[in-house]
Amino acid sequence: MSIVTSMVTNPRRFTQLDSVWPAGLSRRLGAMLYDGFLVTAIWLAVTVAHLAFFRFVLGQQADEIGTTQFDIWSLRLMLLFFVTLFFVYSWRRGGMTLGMQAWRLRVQTTDGHAITLKQSLIRCVTAWLSLAAFGIGYWWVLFDRQRRSWPDIASNTQTVVLPKK
Repeated sequence: MSIVTSMVTNPRRFTQLDSVWPAGLSRRLGAMLYDGFLVTAIWLAVTVAHLAFFRFVLGQQADEIGTTQFDIWSLRLMLLFFVTLFFVYSWRRGGMTLGMQAWRLRVQTTDGHAITLKQSLIRCVTAWLSLAAFGIGYWWVLFDRQRRSWPDIASNTQTVVLPKK
């Protein structure tokens, strides 16, 4: 099976399925805080690379960088792309980001498999919308019987707490 096929159809099933439970809001917020530091680091690295490209490859003067719509939108798209890549890669690889590892959380399908590329992308889009709506998509965990957030519901996935080792 090729790597591309494996990335699109990942039938890997996780273990410890009987000993996990739905994640509550506090753990999710803790993981989001940790991942926020990683996202900030990614954004800083991408911004430095973007500035260096415009300065040294395209030859723009330092005071001209970021003054055109192309400069601004190319940076915004790169920031969005690399953060999405971080989350998609993390969720597809092991079901968790570094922040989720620290809080013992994992994203999985409702039957315990690794999530697909499509589910990862849906989670990313819905996560941004949830945050843009003043976090209501995450506060939803408090009202949903299965403790699902909007990204969980939209992507047909679940975020679970792993037992201590």
